[in-house]
Amino acid sequence: MTAFAHRHLLAIEPLAAEDLTTLLDLGERFLEIAERPIKKVPTLRGKTVINLFLEPSTRTRTSFEIAAKRLSADAINISGSASSTVKGETLLDTARNLDAMSPDVVVVRHAQAGAAEMLATRIKAAVVNAGDGAHEHPTQALLDCSTIRAHKGRIEGLTVVICGDIRHSRVARSDIWALTKLGARVRIAAPRTLLAPGLEEMGAGRVSVHERLEPALEGADVVMMLRIQKERIGGALFPNTREYSRYYGLNARRLAMAKPDAIVMHPGPLNRGIEIDPSVADGPRAVILDQVSRGVAMRMAVLYLLAGGEAGASE
Repeated sequence: MTAFAHRHLLAIEPLAAEDLTTLLDLGERFLEIAERPIKKVPTLRGKTVINLFLEPSTRTRTSFEIAAKRLSADAINISGSASSTVKGETLLDTARNLDAMSPDVVVVRHAQAGAAEMLATRIKAAVVNAGDGAHEHPTQALLDCSTIRAHKGRIEGLTVVICGDIRHSRVARSDIWALTKLGARVRIAAPRTLLAPGLEEMGAGRVSVHERLEPALEGADVVMMLRIQKERIGGALFPNTREYSRYYGLNARRLAMAKPDAIVMHPGPLNRGIEIDPSVADGPRAVILDQVSRGVAMRMAVLYLLAGGEAGASE
């Protein structure tokens, strides 16, 4: 197995294509563990993983916990409401206290961009960014790339549409970096008010921006829909959800503009009837639940590499 020369996983941007391929290949090896009668390998026995989630999460937090336990690590879960941050303790003080208990990996989700990077410079444990503000969500990009590669056979040369609240989306940023590094072309589609500056510069000429969904969908191989992040929107950036759905919601008619074998993705949670019609979300071209399944395997790969797994990955 190719070495992974990184102490932390804070973002996709600084990684090379070879790093991404190492993670994706290892994640594939971990997939079959979910099919075993006993879903566990001893590779991280004696290691401790702390999941410090100071923002709400269902899929990411649960999959990190399952990933750690399937590798036989001890998983400790801390939510914002159960941490001393509600008493006024700073994130840094919380992390330093946890680090004093000698964990091997700290997985952190925080509303402030740069929170994971800040911790990585101040604690001894390896740090995994599970989403920091509107900055990045690297493990989501890894599971998305894993899903695309499984269903399309490759990533290089594909056209991937990402539509929705790009301005507030850490998922969009990580996916743009990952997909373009692996050779895909990315089309961004969103109302002008939900776009972000600098998108076309992110992917070395492989990113195009559209203010209408229809032209972005033409001939696409993959369509990824994002929800409106109401918790991050400070003011009214579009008239209402009905109007947004009318122009940017993915329905069967719009999906027909993509290639006949195009797949539909969504990082969750879904806002059915807004960014995606239920008939599409539950249709034969949706691979949304496969993304969730692959999320566990990809997070196993990340924990394995950062915590220093010693036994064979599939023993």
